[in-house]
Amino acid sequence: MLKGIISVISFLTILPSTKNVELDTVAKNMYLFPVVGAIIGLIIGAAGFGLSSFLDPLIVGLLLTGSVVIITGIHHTDALCDFADGIMAKGTKEKKLQAMRDPAVGSSGVITIVLYAGGMIIALSMMKGFTLFQAILLSELLAKFVMVLQANRGSSAWHGLSSPFTQSMKEKKKLVIATAITVIPIILIGGITGVIVIIAGVTLSLVLLTVANRSFGGISGDVFGATNELVRLSSLLIFASV
Repeated sequence: MLKGIISVISFLTILPSTKNVELDTVAKNMYLFPVVGAIIGLIIGAAGFGLSSFLDPLIVGLLLTGSVVIITGIHHTDALCDFADGIMAKGTKEKKLQAMRDPAVGSSGVITIVLYAGGMIIALSMMKGFTLFQAILLSELLAKFVMVLQANRGSSAWHGLSSPFTQSMKEKKKLVIATAITVIPIILIGGITGVIVIIAGVTLSLVLLTVANRSFGGISGDVFGATNELVRLSSLLIFASV
């Protein structure tokens, strides 16, 4: 399991762990995504806990948003941009797929990223201290879990990056483990708010899965990444509001 965690860390973050990890190895250990989410949450959450005690809330929100994007290698943020371009493209599934896979960034992607960054900064600036730490940790846990859930429930739009993940996560045992790693800490630490966050995050991920099936004929790496970003944001907004 330790080797599996290390392989997932190398895939999801820029943290020094190991090099040249095969995609199939990461896919087989996708159920450990929430563990890496906890690691990211602990690092960013601890930073937020300390910074919020002496810096202006908006500055803290900006710094933490930048930290989340950087520590994850900007991969999921880029995926959200591509996903938005694909969804907003008019025409057939093939045209939508082409727009999502196009390396050029469209206006839909730009606007989505601006709104996402603004939402993150606002949500994070509304909390401080342990509340901020708790929100970041639990939001990151759930954001990683919903990707596992999508891989279990969905199928790939084409044979590519997402294929090994959707194939590997069809094992019920792996989904059960990922669920336990995610749900138990969120409920124990977050209480009623944690339950609300879980329901909202899972619902949002399934809605995005449905949208991806209708628009692209399945899911892709960009769908995974976009779901990660949007569920994180929705969770932070709930913690900041409740």
